[in-house]
Amino acid sequence: MTEQNLPAKVGVLGGGRMGAGIAHAFLIHGADVVVVERNDDAAEGARERVVSAVEKSIARGLPEQDYAAHLTVTTDYAAFADRHLVIEAVPEIWDLKVASLRAVEEHLAADAVLASNTSSMSVSTLANELQRPEQFLGLHFFNPVPASTLIEVVIGEQTAPDHIEAARGWTEALEKTPVVVNDAPGFASSRLGVAIALEAMRMVEEGVASPEDIDNAMVLGYKHPTGPLRTTDIVGLDVRLGIAEYLESKLGPRFAPPQILKDKVAAGELGRKSGRGFFDWS
Repeated sequence: MTEQNLPAKVGVLGGGRMGAGIAHAFLIHGADVVVVERNDDAAEGARERVVSAVEKSIARGLPEQDYAAHLTVTTDYAAFADRHLVIEAVPEIWDLKVASLRAVEEHLAADAVLASNTSSMSVSTLANELQRPEQFLGLHFFNPVPASTLIEVVIGEQTAPDHIEAARGWTEALEKTPVVVNDAPGFASSRLGVAIALEAMRMVEEGVASPEDIDNAMVLGYKHPTGPLRTTDIVGLDVRLGIAEYLESKLGPRFAPPQILKDKVAAGELGRKSGRGFFDWS
């Protein structure tokens, strides 16, 4: 049985790090979860990520039960037909987001809610690409999803008020805290987080201090749990670059990505997932 306020049937489009984390969160709180991936190999990888995350939660004290029995991973969008909520979690590429959301919407019941895990793109503009914009909102989960206690609920211009309140309830049922924001470039979290991270990168570029010392200044001086450069490594330098470029296009040059970020991404230094970013993760 699902926890109070949680949709009984949830879908996730994309089973990468974020999508798998979202699936894991709903699965361990009692939802039946469907993950749809682009091909069989990606689907198998998604299943392994979700199952591994569940096993780690059990090792940390989650009650043992057959959570995998309530997980389906497939390449068939038709599996979304009976879902109450579907969350899109594909990369931050505009054309990919739009195509993915349209493909999901084609298979949804009329009363199903569709959400995007976008960290910066306009929810209202994405909604304008859909047939039922009132059924659409942003649910911005944070990486790593199991450890994060925050979900940013992003309200589009046409989002039905009932869905806003429902999203608060879903978030609380996942034992996380909702922060509700009106649609704006970068919302609240990405806009602030990226601004701090970009300035930290400029300081490294200018030789002000080492990445370790810059991060320690924020952890010890401002009580941030993780410094801005280590957080960038965890999120992915390519992801941060994409967000910065989008914010620059919408908000101006104060969000222009520093050359050090562009150079690291070009060199394949993407952070934890590649083994090196601003820190060595090998």
